[in-house]
Amino acid sequence: MSVRHDWYQSDTKVVVTVMLKDAVSKNYKVDVEPERLHMTADGYELDLQLYRPVDVSKSSHKAYSTKVEITLSKKVGERWDSLEKKELPPPTAAPPPIHKKDWDSLAKEVEKSEEEDSKSEEALNRLFKKIYSTSSPEVQKAMNKSFSESGGTVLSTNWQEVSKDKVDIKPPEGAEFRKWD
Repeated sequence: MSVRHDWYQSDTKVVVTVMLKDAVSKNYKVDVEPERLHMTADGYELDLQLYRPVDVSKSSHKAYSTKVEITLSKKVGERWDSLEKKELPPPTAAPPPIHKKDWDSLAKEVEKSEEEDSKSEEALNRLFKKIYSTSSPEVQKAMNKSFSESGGTVLSTNWQEVSKDKVDIKPPEGAEFRKWD
C-alpha cells in the first residue's frame, strides 16, 4: 500500500502526518521510542530513525478520517534538519589529497617577474637616453618634436621628415588614442 507521510515542527514538537484513510478500521498501531517512530496498519508500515531524541511520555497520536497525526515532544528545543537520522556513507579508503599553495614562493615569483619587467624598462630608458645624449642637435630636436606632438606615440630621429609638418598620433595596433582635457 502506498501511503504518503509528511512532517512539520515547532520549537517543542514534531508533528508527523500519515495520509491513511480509515486508519482505525485498518488496525493502525503507533509505537514511539526515544529515537524511533514505528507505525503499522493492515498492509502498511512506517519505520523511522528520528533525527533527535523525543520524550515518549509527552508524545501522542490521533486518527482522523483521512490521516493519522503523531505528535512527538522534543527532548531538546532545537530545529531539526530533517525528520530522520541520515546514514553516513562508509568512509573511503583515503581522504582526497589536500593541495596547498606555497604562497611565499608564489610571491617570490611575482616579485622576480616584476623585477625583470622593471629591468627591461630601465634598459630601454637607458638606450633612449644614450641615443639622445650622443646625438646631434638636429636629431635631438627631431626626437623632442615627434614625441611631444604625437602624444608619446612616435619617436623619430629624422629631422628632415619631422620638420616639414606636425607629427600625427599613431597609437600601437589594436589601441585607440584618446585626448584628455
